[in-house]
Amino acid sequence: MPYNRDTSCAQADKLSGIEEESDLYEGFAPHVDTAEIKSLDFYTQKSTSGKEPALRSFTEIQQLLQQSKKRDVKSILRENSWPINSPIRAQLWPLLCAQHQTKQNMLEGFYWDMVHQVFGTTELSEKPIMLPAFVDPAHCITYHLTRTGRSVADRIVNVLGYDCPDITYSPVLYPITSILLHFMSEEEAYHCLASLVGSKEKVFIKQTKLQHEVTWKTVMQIAKKHTKNAVTYFQRICPGVKLERVFMDWCWWILAGLPFQHLVRIMDCYFHEGIKVLYRIALVIINLFHKECQSNNEWSPDNIKNDIGNALIKFCKKIPVSPSKLLHAAFSIRGLSSTYISRIFMKTEMILKSRSVLNNGGSKQLVKSRSSDNLPTSQSQVNIQMMSHTLTIRELFTLWSWLPVRITMYQPVLLYTTEEHGCSLTTFYVRVEQHEPTLMMIKTCNNEVFGAYCSSRWFERNVKDDKGQRQAYFGTGETFLFSLYPERAKYPWVGIENEKDLGHASELFMAADSKMITIGGGEGQAIWMDENIRFGKTDSCKTFNNPPLCPTGDFEIRVLEVYGFDGA
Repeated sequence: MPYNRDTSCAQADKLSGIEEESDLYEGFAPHVDTAEIKSLDFYTQKSTSGKEPALRSFTEIQQLLQQSKKRDVKSILRENSWPINSPIRAQLWPLLCAQHQTKQNMLEGFYWDMVHQVFGTTELSEKPIMLPAFVDPAHCITYHLTRTGRSVADRIVNVLGYDCPDITYSPVLYPITSILLHFMSEEEAYHCLASLVGSKEKVFIKQTKLQHEVTWKTVMQIAKKHTKNAVTYFQRICPGVKLERVFMDWCWWILAGLPFQHLVRIMDCYFHEGIKVLYRIALVIINLFHKECQSNNEWSPDNIKNDIGNALIKFCKKIPVSPSKLLHAAFSIRGLSSTYISRIFMKTEMILKSRSVLNNGGSKQLVKSRSSDNLPTSQSQVNIQMMSHTLTIRELFTLWSWLPVRITMYQPVLLYTTEEHGCSLTTFYVRVEQHEPTLMMIKTCNNEVFGAYCSSRWFERNVKDDKGQRQAYFGTGETFLFSLYPERAKYPWVGIENEKDLGHASELFMAADSKMITIGGGEGQAIWMDENIRFGKTDSCKTFNNPPLCPTGDFEIRVLEVYGFDGA
């Protein structure tokens, strides 16, 4: 049964407060069993002033997004406690998810064409559908979906798996599908998921076992710093339980533990801000549980020490604060910036992959290749040999071992070379700027070979901030420098090895305009090239703590090659 949201859309803009006589179930899609949904006492409490605060409308939020006022939208989403039955989400959630879309707009009917391609019909089968391998059968949470709704969720994740074969492990994807289906049609839910999965700027859904493991270990590391007393308490009362066992289930505290009303309000913010919202919620849960353990006999050490992980889930089901208070506490945590989280994540990822050996002594954080587990495929080797004027097979193997694991699955594609496309920064941008990531190789007239793995699109040089100004630097801490001849070395971002805030100079990854390209900054530029791609210079810089990549500092470019990765 197709879901016509016209009525919900019309109602969404009329909502300016909680109406006493409203139908509790008016905001839900038809494949939801509303009989199980109860309004929490938190929603029926009257404000001390006797007046309910006015809630912002969908149109207001839509206009702010059109004006690129994302910070204003963030504040509204955090502060506006739309009730569980609000029809605003039928429009709001698709709008929030659509802003993260990276693929070209899908044509009308795209999803149903995919359904027909996968199942041979658009009719919903009454027989069970085999779920893709990336789904964890133990966590196929359906919340309040009807039997039909559950079948719809099964079909959506199957189509998504068909359309996104790179997803190999993503246990949270099914629960998020179910949540979306409470407020929208099947087709809309699919488009929302596709946008979240494909997002480049913000992270929403981890898609491999490695990323999943890195995520819970990142939460554990953050918790050790921001909820130190609670973590110490749990370690003390449960000496026989490894902390890792507790944090492995961190996402299920939220997705499987919290009441649905809390979860929906969290999703209001999550669909705009990304996974960092869930990190913050997890920290608040730990702190609240710690307080309850000290004051409530139900959570006394004797009752929880043998199974603290299960106790946390049970606690979440009875969480003693309202959704508003939970969010307020989460967003009041200081020192938890996206940059800090990214640094911890990448550091954890590098440790898990054992991608390099760090030189602990000396002033230079020199990282040399150790692993050759990540070998390029035979096709990649052929492609490089046919295209490259700078790389030998030995150098290719070294460079390949330094790349992020997910990137080595793709075939390299030569996007730009001065040998074929001429020496022009304009041509460079035309051929390269929309690709992410890219691998830049420089061969000088003295035969030095060095370059950089650039994590973000060069097009981001044109992106404007909330004030309408272009950002001088862009990129992420996944960017790194390397030298292949005469010395072989990798120079990662300094933030990976340092949990302290190293200041602005440590995050100057990439910069570009019509006159030059720069990689790395802070008391020098690691790589700088002029607009004619003929001359350049290299210095030590604070972003990568590297030495100059060639002995003379200044260099003349013999060949510049830039590679992309097909399908990345």
